[in-house]
Amino acid sequence: MQVGFIGLGVMGQPMALRLASAGTPLVVWNRTADRAEPLRAAGAEVAADAGEVFARAEVVLLMLADETAVDAVLGRGTPALSARVTGRTVVHMGTTSPEYSHALETDIRAAGGRYVEAPVSGSRVPAEQGRLVAMLAGEETAVAAVRPLLAPLCRESFACGPVPGALLMKLAVNIFLITQVTGLTEAFHFAERQGLDPRLFLDVLDAGPMASAVSRMKAPKLRERDFAVQAAALDVLKNNRLIAEAARKARLASPLLDVCHTLFEETVARGHGGEDMVAVLRAIEARTAEAP
Repeated sequence: MQVGFIGLGVMGQPMALRLASAGTPLVVWNRTADRAEPLRAAGAEVAADAGEVFARAEVVLLMLADETAVDAVLGRGTPALSARVTGRTVVHMGTTSPEYSHALETDIRAAGGRYVEAPVSGSRVPAEQGRLVAMLAGEETAVAAVRPLLAPLCRESFACGPVPGALLMKLAVNIFLITQVTGLTEAFHFAERQGLDPRLFLDVLDAGPMASAVSRMKAPKLRERDFAVQAAALDVLKNNRLIAEAARKARLASPLLDVCHTLFEETVARGHGGEDMVAVLRAIEARTAEAP
């Protein structure tokens, strides 16, 4: 089966490379063309435009930044949508609002295509290692057909019922991720400013029950002030907003998330949106500097 992949950003490129290295017949496209060159070197075919991907592939995976990018690639709202999706399966792997995804499924199915919602949990390093966790939603037959294709990318995948069950699951998981990393960052800041050895603090943390795969990935970045992106602060802010909007619509309180939302807004406003999410440390440090 020819598989298409559109969107070769921080997450998309390593994901597509995993598919290519697993021998998946792959045709790719990215708006910034040079992002496709590592895929060409890995044996994937590079399309001239998004339309060519749909013309050549039976299943097209989309790992795009936002709803506007997804609509543009699909030609949504134009006759191009039907031409691109009829007889094909569209797999939406990015993070958008659940309402958007539900409406997108309706449009794709009306145009003669199939739709699977497949957001993933994990950042750049798990993507490179094929250790993402996928959440799948859609018609059972479509989910069953897509699930094996994602095996090179994921250590596990979970069926989450009809759309938008997978995106709601992803948002719930992200509440824990965002609050966990923000809490780790604040604890690191406290220890450092109290004159404790940061390495010793992180060693004590790693030896105890609070240690996790996330803390072990983020702790060295805090220690070294390494803000190279794994999951960008701007993307975390976007996800935070999506969760907050979903919570408000369901009349749910989200007190911890709301605090994190403000801190990530401050991080991005200070010009650190393109840095890793541990750059929230910069907002916490700024608050300390401004404290009376």
